[in-house]
Amino acid sequence: MGFLLRTAFWLGVVAVLLPTVTRSPTDGPGQSAVSAADAATAAASTVSDMRQFCSRQPDVCAVGAQVAVSIGQKAQAGAKIMYEMVSETLAGSERAPVTTGAAAAKGDLARPVASQHTLSAADLAPDWRGTSARREIAARPPG
Repeated sequence: MGFLLRTAFWLGVVAVLLPTVTRSPTDGPGQSAVSAADAATAAASTVSDMRQFCSRQPDVCAVGAQVAVSIGQKAQAGAKIMYEMVSETLAGSERAPVTTGAAAAKGDLARPVASQHTLSAADLAPDWRGTSARREIAARPPG
């Protein structure tokens, strides 16, 4: 749904920004161009009318506010569900799952992650020391 809304928005922006073919005054009767001043005056009038809408229609504004709150709550719930689904998908067998909400508040801990330190001391020794230095490091007790 969000994809469709974003697509419609950007298509509308592109449609507004596309150049239009203007006709010359000799092309036909009744063709008049709107000047920038007329467009600005109309936009200012529309904005001032919108500011006074709630004073004229308080019931409609109250219902609109309730609808906006409801849509916001649904969007938050949907985002939480999508976040949890993505977290579960990305959580591999070695990684602990992400806990949210009540599970995190209770201190519900997942199994600890196994250590990834699998290299030996001989593996960590640089090659330019030669083979005798690598043997010495491998012979040392860990610690």
